[in-house]
Amino acid sequence: MAFYTSNRIKVPAGFWTGLRQLGIFPHEVVRKAKLPISIVSDPVVTTSQYFAIWQAYSELMDDTAKGIIKLATSFETDHFPPTVLATYHARDYRDALNRMVKYKKLCPPESLHITEEDEHCTIEIKTVHSDQPGLSILIGITLAFLLELGRRGTGQPLTAELVEFSSHSFGDLEILEDYFGCRIQAGTNCNRLTLHRADLDRPFFSYNAELLEILTPLLEQSLNEQPRSSSLTETVKCIMKLNLAGGRPDIHTIASELGVSDRTLQRRLTEEETSFKHLLGKVRHEQAREYLADPSLHIKEVAFLVGYEDQNSFFRAFHIWEGATPLKWRREHLGTKLIN
Repeated sequence: MAFYTSNRIKVPAGFWTGLRQLGIFPHEVVRKAKLPISIVSDPVVTTSQYFAIWQAYSELMDDTAKGIIKLATSFETDHFPPTVLATYHARDYRDALNRMVKYKKLCPPESLHITEEDEHCTIEIKTVHSDQPGLSILIGITLAFLLELGRRGTGQPLTAELVEFSSHSFGDLEILEDYFGCRIQAGTNCNRLTLHRADLDRPFFSYNAELLEILTPLLEQSLNEQPRSSSLTETVKCIMKLNLAGGRPDIHTIASELGVSDRTLQRRLTEEETSFKHLLGKVRHEQAREYLADPSLHIKEVAFLVGYEDQNSFFRAFHIWEGATPLKWRREHLGTKLIN
């Protein structure tokens, strides 16, 4: 399973502009989210701040469904970020959707997956942040905008075949059904928009080959420069290492860093055939070997650096890992003239 490892998310300036067009001032959202006002001018936020902003917007709207439709339809083309401009000026609806799926990798925390089969095209949203407040309205706006993109690009009042939401918290579903032109299923096991496949062949009157020649290479370069997605296991290990010294990182601490619940984190680890306890022991073992290989570090320091407050506990754990004491292991690997 691919897992988004960064805790930094870009917020397009057009987002705040779109809110103003709805009569909602950024400082209202920031105050509701209990965040510093400087967030408005900072294009990058943490995962928890990102979801707090969406939750605040949801709470400021009378109805979640209204909030979804209003924001999805309010953005002016001039305020689109490059990733969206490249879809709006695509050759046809299929090209636009494929570009959206591809360039969404530059704008986590969710990802899009597209499938064409028979007469249907489905676009599914996947995310590891299934327990975050604010996720429902974010998913709703994303799916609504995918249809809005087709309508704007083709100039036609396109409708969907089906919309599925994993959550029930979407307010007045009739409002959403009027917008999508189809039935809404809430409380399913996925977040998915199903379109009429024939609509994907519709050309975009907004097609701009010259602009795409400029945008595409830049976006492709950004994709190539993106760090490779790593497994959740590797991500958790990295965070554990940063939080290891002088204490035992608990699952709540690591889950908070990732913006998920303790339960979700453990479930995802189980899917990767491991556990939090197993990974913590593995990280301590790996770090212990690395630190012991540095002759300038006293063994007491090594014990502290791998999260043991007392040396005896570290000795017992290390003996289980290596079948030898830390001192004996160090002497065997580095020689006898070493610090104890």
